[in-house]
Amino acid sequence: MGTTWRVRYAGRVAPLTVAAAITARLAALVDQMSHWEPGSALSRFNDAPAGSWHELPADLARVVDLALTLAPRSGGAFDPAIGALVDLWGFGPAGARAAPGPREIADALALGGWRRLTWDAPRRRLRQPGGVRLDLSGIAKGYAVDAVADLLDELGVRHCLVEIGGELVGRGWRPDGDPWWVDIEAPSGADVPPLRVAAHQLAVATSGTYVRGAHNLDPRTGRPPIHGVVSASVVAPSAAMADALATMAVVAAPAKVMALDYPVRLIVGTVDVYQELLSHRLVEMLKQDYC
Repeated sequence: MGTTWRVRYAGRVAPLTVAAAITARLAALVDQMSHWEPGSALSRFNDAPAGSWHELPADLARVVDLALTLAPRSGGAFDPAIGALVDLWGFGPAGARAAPGPREIADALALGGWRRLTWDAPRRRLRQPGGVRLDLSGIAKGYAVDAVADLLDELGVRHCLVEIGGELVGRGWRPDGDPWWVDIEAPSGADVPPLRVAAHQLAVATSGTYVRGAHNLDPRTGRPPIHGVVSASVVAPSAAMADALATMAVVAAPAKVMALDYPVRLIVGTVDVYQELLSHRLVEMLKQDYC
């Protein structure tokens, strides 16, 4: 996934045993969902001929099912089928390239999009209509966080904090009886108050432009978003949901994001002026924490 993972846990299972199990689990997920690995299940689907049906492995099927549920609900601001656009803008495995022109963007939009996919959920089958390239980078990392936490539970570890590339989920409690505290990062230079969340049976994900630069695309226009959101952090019951919503929040208009029924923090701004926006659910959560 091009990033690191970290786990803190309270339990009697040996760290080497835990690390070996996590490494194997993550390798299996990469083998299913990576669009950087030519032999992954996702890459095989992307390269498949038009009209072909593909039975997806279990993890990939769960991610596709959630992604295709969120795509229409987001009004298309979250779309798992924009791999052609991602490659066109130089954000994919092929690497950097010159910004595309209007005709190239229009062609990529016509080839991709979740509406072109046919999903047979009961049989875990996805139809390749021809030319659609999946890119699950806006949700797969969060799913991997949940998967590692579930794996730890299977190993008998009930209390843990799992982090992959900045996406986190907390289960149970710390040994001192506190919840797993998570400090939500803000862009350097943003004069906003610190924000700490108790990740007790909750996940936190952040997406933005302040670390890797502008790499998000609006699936509806085929271009980088224009709303000025430099950071979007979402708290949700699962890391997969938090990851997908944070990805969507960077793209959608801030007013739409603030209407979500989730705790969300947006930081909107330019080079030297930032504004913090908190959703009503996050404000409610903060009031409860302070009582």
